[in-house]
Amino acid sequence: MNLPITITLLRIAAIPIVSLLYLLPFSWSNTAAAIIFIIAALTDWLDGFLARALSQVTELGTFLDPVADKLLVSISLVIILGVRSGILLAIPAAIIIGREVAISALREWMSGLGKRAGVKVLYIGKVKTVLQMLALIVLLWYSKSDPLILKWLGPALLWVAAILTMWSMIVYLSIAWSDLTLSREKE
Repeated sequence: MNLPITITLLRIAAIPIVSLLYLLPFSWSNTAAAIIFIIAALTDWLDGFLARALSQVTELGTFLDPVADKLLVSISLVIILGVRSGILLAIPAAIIIGREVAISALREWMSGLGKRAGVKVLYIGKVKTVLQMLALIVLLWYSKSDPLILKWLGPALLWVAAILTMWSMIVYLSIAWSDLTLSREKE
């Protein structure tokens, strides 16, 4: 255990807090959920920065960090869909969650081949993550008393994030394609 791993674990612990706050029937609950989400999202950058700066990069931290991110994004999408259901949000949410599962499986599979570095995080993945987080902040924050622009900004950002999600998945799959086809030929 070190400081970066502790921060990552706190991000995971924030997930049920965000969920509970978002689902509470109080006028301030959306705002509170969004603020906790913002803090949790910022810790994604902070734990990685501290791990590198303090030379505390560990296998556990390398494993937990993306798991925490995927849980934060996926569970937030699910709770938002529970309150604001509809195809406008359901399709990009399904794309984002589906991609996260597929790329996690790809990373595990490549790791089993000893080629995990082949599917390391790329710049497009970082941009996708920032857009997802911004979309989720707006979606969590929004309440019916907010300006109409916020009602449409969250879904618009989520759609842009979903498009980048698909693009990044194609990039990751193309990087791993030769290993995927070689493995199939060996069977």
